[in-house]
Amino acid sequence: MQDDFRKTIERRERELLSPYAALSENTRGREKPIEPCPIRTDFVRDRDRILHCKSFRRLKHKTQVFFSPVGDHYRTRLTHTLEVSQIARTISRALRLNEDLTEAIALGHDLGHTPFGHSGESVLNDLVPGGFEHNEQSLRVVEKLENDGRGLNLTFEVRDGIVNHTSRGKPATLEGCVVSLSDRIAYINHDIDDAIRAGILSEEMLPDSCRRVIGASHGQRINNLIIDVLRESAEQPAIRMSDGMWREFNKLRDFLFENLYHDKTAKSEEGKAEGIIRALYYYYLDHVDDMPAEFVKNVETDGYERSVADHIACMTDRYAVDDYMRLFVPKDWN
Repeated sequence: MQDDFRKTIERRERELLSPYAALSENTRGREKPIEPCPIRTDFVRDRDRILHCKSFRRLKHKTQVFFSPVGDHYRTRLTHTLEVSQIARTISRALRLNEDLTEAIALGHDLGHTPFGHSGESVLNDLVPGGFEHNEQSLRVVEKLENDGRGLNLTFEVRDGIVNHTSRGKPATLEGCVVSLSDRIAYINHDIDDAIRAGILSEEMLPDSCRRVIGASHGQRINNLIIDVLRESAEQPAIRMSDGMWREFNKLRDFLFENLYHDKTAKSEEGKAEGIIRALYYYYLDHVDDMPAEFVKNVETDGYERSVADHIACMTDRYAVDDYMRLFVPKDWN
């Protein structure tokens, strides 16, 4: 009798979703097979596993753009993730794609992000042999690091969407493509909003053509971008924007790189943050046994450098600062 709950949901997916949607019952499965849940589909279970994991909770204290901003209204990596999820779910629902799969990918896509945002990622990429990219680290988190080293044992579709959410990725599902595009829609728009709040940008500073085509306010931009994606992608085996919107969207992104992401005000503490990451990395290379046991146990299989990078990438901004203070700043003698 209980089994009917999940089967009913799976039947509704067959009846209601687009022929291009990924059906829960057709998942390519997990690396370690488990008994089906009597209530939840596989993608809903993945969503729940991500939502309840430690890495997800740590996102609330990781930088999006502004490092340690004074004020409660600036985005963090967690609020970014939630905004990506909201945009992606809106698009998936309208296109009759699998909203549960979309949400699971969106909630997990940044689990591997370092402290101090892309600055921390850039430092580790320079230091770690083989490089460091947050999307690959997010996959490593769900496959190996979470759950006391057992990983979250997610389905192929969710893991694929997580590792392929960057612009270079090629997700195997349309739901993964939705998250990839929604990630860019979210960060471009909320970063403008935060920059205006910080007094770095104003709406009038944005390129005229972008304001005219995409919109002249936060809400207009998100709404118009989503509508454009829906018009271009409805009943199609691809997720895309119209050529004109895509051109203006990239122009707006280029504007932000020039006027925000490299702005000396927004990045005034970036050099210090990079110094913290670098100092912690070299310290733990020489003092591996000082790391938590969950990272030390991976040294034999993954090497010193990768295990140290795992430890640092899991830190929040404030944990990294506190750890640096503990290790390198002398205490008052009493």
